[in-house]
Amino acid sequence: MQLKWLEDFIVLAQERSFTRAAELRHVTHPAFGRRIRALEAWAGTPLVERGGGPVTLTPAGQSFLDTAGQMVRNLTQSHEELQSLAGRQARTVTLATGRTLARTVVADWLVRLQPILQGGELCIRTRALADTVAMLERSEADFSLVYHHPTLAVRLDARQFMHVTVASDRLVPVSRATAQGQALHRFGPDATRVPYLAYAPQLALGRLVEDHLAQNPHAPRLQRVVECDSADAHYEYVQKGLGVAWLPWSMVHADCQAQRMALAGDARMEVRFDVRLYRPKRRLGPLAEALWKALAQR
Repeated sequence: MQLKWLEDFIVLAQERSFTRAAELRHVTHPAFGRRIRALEAWAGTPLVERGGGPVTLTPAGQSFLDTAGQMVRNLTQSHEELQSLAGRQARTVTLATGRTLARTVVADWLVRLQPILQGGELCIRTRALADTVAMLERSEADFSLVYHHPTLAVRLDARQFMHVTVASDRLVPVSRATAQGQALHRFGPDATRVPYLAYAPQLALGRLVEDHLAQNPHAPRLQRVVECDSADAHYEYVQKGLGVAWLPWSMVHADCQAQRMALAGDARMEVRFDVRLYRPKRRLGPLAEALWKALAQR
């Protein structure tokens, strides 16, 4: 059954003339008649009384008229909604990333990418590392922005996906600063156990820090006092003097320069990592391709 058959039937019921209805539908009289017969074949019963004079509907045709009208209205509305959605999708790019990267790297991007994003929208979805990768594989995201480090295995088929390194950063142990600008909690050979603000093990940053501490012969003596899955929360805890947390330098460098925070250890305590942007190799929408070009060139 075709939508145009329903539209033909509605016009025929309104005009009560095959000739006039065919003219309004911009088809020949014979072609119009064949379409009405095709609709009747689909319905399994005559819908129109044929004979001299104005066209009348059979009881089945009269009953079906309301249904046909509702079907046409619903399909038309659905088509318009789909067209609107397609238009929005063409102007929307979805980026899957972690909460900390959304705050640091993506926040910087949003300022630079405003000329490209005019008339479009960047839809940011924050998830755990594995979930951001899964969203990309399921085509639920155009891009995935993730940490890259030997400890963090991102398994994406190189035949289907590609990446570019867009930033480098480092996790540094920081503490609230004293009035003299020194770390309130700091590492040292004579230091007692330092209160440690740990990440939840499922967090990518947590895996980086724990691996670093496990492999580092200079690892300090730490006393776990808090475990949390949010770098933003640890940032606040450090500000309140609750302990030491490993936070991205991109997040805390301004606080360290302003002496609100201070480094609790030297460069041996740092964890360096890259940030990679992944995408499918297939062609994306115009806005996504424009964003990729801008970011890849940088």
